[in-house]
Amino acid sequence: MAGNWIHLCIDMQRIFAEDTPWHVSWMRQVSPSIEELSGRHPEKTIFTRFVTPSRPEAMEGMWRVYYEKWRMMTGEHLDPGLIDLIPSLKALVPPARIFDKMTYSPWVSGALHGVLLKEGIETVVLTGGETDVCVLSAALGAIDLGYHVIVLRDAVCSGADDTHDASLELLGDRFSVQLHLATTEEFLQGL
Repeated sequence: MAGNWIHLCIDMQRIFAEDTPWHVSWMRQVSPSIEELSGRHPEKTIFTRFVTPSRPEAMEGMWRVYYEKWRMMTGEHLDPGLIDLIPSLKALVPPARIFDKMTYSPWVSGALHGVLLKEGIETVVLTGGETDVCVLSAALGAIDLGYHVIVLRDAVCSGADDTHDASLELLGDRFSVQLHLATTEEFLQGL
């Protein structure tokens, strides 16, 4: 079903799990599914971390405007420990790996794609948050790069229920040749 696969877990970090302006309450509900997959296959797991800049002026274009709005989430105000993965996932590194990014998509720099090409990866299994922002961006980028994408619908979350549901519907319907939705259990049983 998956071929040569990698589990790409998007932004399961303290900054989203704890009481911050970016808190995602559903993260707690999807964590067990992510922990199950990551715990069984830590060597096939890459955790992305959304890293904020030291200050808005360190960014260009609309990212500067974005961080002017969210200045309290930049390095000049934020506890740097909040960038870390949630403890249950951080404990899996290594053999799981971490890939830091400063944009929604993990594909922008080309570094992650280069690693996966060298490893002969065909399928990217996506979990994490937020479904309607970084997971969506990761899915579309992976499709553009030619990967088969599997989104585990019980292992993705968002702070906005309506757009979470709409994103899963969009991905499942419009990209059905290149992407499919599954549960964590269905994926693990298919290995």
